[in-house]
Amino acid sequence: MSTDQPAVLASALPAPRSAHVGAAAPEAGRSPRGGFLVKAFGITAVLSAAGSGLGLLRDLLLARYFGASQGTDAFLVAWTVPETAAPLLIEDAMSFLMVPAFALALVLREEDPDAPDPVRHLVRATLPWLLLALSGLALVAALGAPQLVELLAPGLPDPGLAVVCTRITAITVLPFGVAGYLAAALRAHHGFTAPAAIYVAYNLGILALLFGFHGLLGVRSAALGVALGSLLMAGLLVGPFLRCLRTGRTGAGRGRRGRNTLVLMPLALLPVAAFTLTRQCQVFVERYLGSALPPGTISHLNYAAKVSQLAMTAGILICTVTFPLVARALAAGDLTAARDRVEKDLGQAAAVVLLGTAFLMACAPSVVSLLFQRGAFGPPDTAATAAVIRVYSFGLPAQALTGVMIRPYFSLRPVVRRAGDPRAEGGGRRLLDWYPLAAMLLGLAVTVTVGLLATPRFGALGLAAGNAAGITTAAALLLRGLVLRGIPLRLRRVLGGHARLAGTATGATALGAAAAGLATGPLLSTLVGGLTVVLAFAALGAGLGAREVRGPVLAAARVMGRGPLGRTSPGPRRPSTPLAASSSVADPARSAGEALDPPIVADEGKFPHGQ
Repeated sequence: MSTDQPAVLASALPAPRSAHVGAAAPEAGRSPRGGFLVKAFGITAVLSAAGSGLGLLRDLLLARYFGASQGTDAFLVAWTVPETAAPLLIEDAMSFLMVPAFALALVLREEDPDAPDPVRHLVRATLPWLLLALSGLALVAALGAPQLVELLAPGLPDPGLAVVCTRITAITVLPFGVAGYLAAALRAHHGFTAPAAIYVAYNLGILALLFGFHGLLGVRSAALGVALGSLLMAGLLVGPFLRCLRTGRTGAGRGRRGRNTLVLMPLALLPVAAFTLTRQCQVFVERYLGSALPPGTISHLNYAAKVSQLAMTAGILICTVTFPLVARALAAGDLTAARDRVEKDLGQAAAVVLLGTAFLMACAPSVVSLLFQRGAFGPPDTAATAAVIRVYSFGLPAQALTGVMIRPYFSLRPVVRRAGDPRAEGGGRRLLDWYPLAAMLLGLAVTVTVGLLATPRFGALGLAAGNAAGITTAAALLLRGLVLRGIPLRLRRVLGGHARLAGTATGATALGAAAAGLATGPLLSTLVGGLTVVLAFAALGAGLGAREVRGPVLAAARVMGRGPLGRTSPGPRRPSTPLAASSSVADPARSAGEALDPPIVADEGKFPHGQ
């Protein structure tokens, strides 16, 4: 089925300036550079870390107030709605669709200052329909809450509580979609702060109601907090979005439909949405099968997943930062540059995630005890959650690599283009749009099969093993899919680098677990085990020749050698270098051992759009 059902969204505009003749891009289409980008990246990183920290605090309070019980199981089933809506409406599908749309509209605005504003035209053409669709989805989710709970967790002993919480959390569909749309517009306008702060607002809303009303409302307070937090997310972005629209101009001329119009391909969203929903189905499988296990099993799985995914999130940040650079290379048709960037991202994301995986496997009991063991969360819960974390960790590298690979994959099939763009793909190429969905469906089949076979004997550990096996299968298929899509990855080089990193992580895990076992108390055990893992990972990685580890280790050694005690003579002072060129922040995914060149035009866009 063809996804090309174009809808013309902008009036006639002059022919775009060719990217191949060296003309400067319009000001609005440029990515910010230099000190501004460093500042934007810093703000984004700080706010993202704050949002993650508040999310962890939210989980700590859930564990403290309610432990792992029937009540938390019911709430977590209801939380499936916002957990599904957030990736679809904020992080993946909406971002892939609307960031390029607004970016192109800004370029067209600069190309013809006298034409009607393409940005406002885009908003008028898309936002009303989006609000209508989101409202309908929220209403359907609320009215169908009993059937949804029965579908997701038929074995719950108290489905009534889950139904109430589901109806409350169904509200989030509308504000999540609005927040994703407004965040995409702001990032295209180079507005980073407000989009980066939305998860801070979200978790503050949850914490406020959870802290103030847990005694009166029980887990319903958490569900109400989710609804309030989603409203705060959208509300935070409304003001900055309206200010962006006011900066545009209305344009007096009447547009004429022509070749160089802004064209939105709405059905191109379907492969992205289908992939995102299918990926989220792993959670549905866990909760469906887990509902038939002893009470608290779903909660153990949830707490383990939240802790495990902190390591994965750190790895995903790398591809979030470099995604604009990959997209720029693909848009220019430079597949070699895109290949080099993707290969580097795969290696560096794997290094970060495997380091986190080694730490979690070595120190899982002490970490869980340190974070959760208080109040209603007792030692049996700690032991069960730590065991699940260790099994989950086998799938973390695949989770991160899937996040790295899916971005360039969908970038090769843009959802927004000019009507006069001569580049068109045949039907066979369009079929590849659905390859990630097929890969994820096969991975989901593995998850279900392993879960059904292993759960009767191993319980929650069987579900975690199914999750790890399924996502690893999907990641392997996606790696092959990138080659089929047209990015000529050197698979032998990529897989060889990952093998060295896996060996490094295995050795670091063994040494870290031994060191953690010698310490007493969860805090000391975590510190000793974690430090041992880091040092062992650095030493073993450098010794095995893992580029992603050896580069930073050698760079750190050179920095230490140039310290006050390491300099034998003052030597000539080097000319000062601009911050964007000398700081690693200018390209945080660059290997530490590489030479840093002054920024050029191709370096633009190396920073995240507030993710």
